[in-house]
Amino acid sequence: MLASGDPFWHGAGASLAEKLEPGEWIAHSAPSTFSLAAARLGWRLESVICLGLHATPFERLVPYLANGARIVCLVRDGKAAGDLAKWLCERGWGASAFWTLAALAGPHESVAEHRADSFAGDLAGNLIAVAVEVKGEHGIPRSCGLSDDLFAHDGQITKRPVRALALSALAPCPGERLWDIGAGSGSISVEWALCGGTATAIEAREDRVANIRSNAAAFGLSHRISVIAGTAPEALVALDAPDAVFIGGGLDSAMFDAIWSRLAPGARLVAHSVTLETEALLGELHRRHGGELMRVEIAQAAPLGRYRSWEAARPVVQWSAVR
Repeated sequence: MLASGDPFWHGAGASLAEKLEPGEWIAHSAPSTFSLAAARLGWRLESVICLGLHATPFERLVPYLANGARIVCLVRDGKAAGDLAKWLCERGWGASAFWTLAALAGPHESVAEHRADSFAGDLAGNLIAVAVEVKGEHGIPRSCGLSDDLFAHDGQITKRPVRALALSALAPCPGERLWDIGAGSGSISVEWALCGGTATAIEAREDRVANIRSNAAAFGLSHRISVIAGTAPEALVALDAPDAVFIGGGLDSAMFDAIWSRLAPGARLVAHSVTLETEALLGELHRRHGGELMRVEIAQAAPLGRYRSWEAARPVVQWSAVR
């Protein structure tokens, strides 16, 4: 089988190797498009973000957009290069340097530099790649507790300071799986996925399910966040066991028993409560299973006539435990 470049980087190599025995195949790799692009631009490949965007939405770029970032993207064709430049401009990254690279290492090789906001548009032929040196707006912070304004929500959202506390207790790691139960806007799932994990967001209300899907797409994380319209524990039956669980509200004894019994040793569970009834349950669970129980009260400065005063939010009780 002939597969151009390095077949194990955005190629067919791994898909074929999975179906064959080790002694049934051998690969003779050539330089990948990413290697050739870095060589033409003089970029350190280990510092370059390499993405295949020929069959995925441009939003996959969102987590990587930050001033100074260097990105090489495989794109579908010449028209896609123009579409990508327009997409960058619409999001405030129009000042980015923008290279188009075609027919690399061939007799008709072409490498041209542009600015995203002055790129002429569609290119003829089957373009191979686009390289971007990002300049423009501030990118997504890598700290826990993103601004609430970044999310589509109807008010049902784990607010930024409380979300930061929840994520600290959940301790996300790349490759781990989260159950986000009563997900609301999906903000916990989004921040978990930004850390490199995958999440399943369970939400009963269809309008909020739509918000979760919208947020996952806006952050370029639809491939990492799956959404289930339903309630726990019924919606959990067919799911693989998680590495961590977040319960934003609505916990009762039956739900806890169904979830706790599914957790492997070392899995983390974090539950929040704003009601006295659930607070009492969390106190009992802390007595039985240990972990950490804390009550968080947050107040923000707000106008009061000609002056300012503290405006308090409802206290939140958080219980976190390791199975």
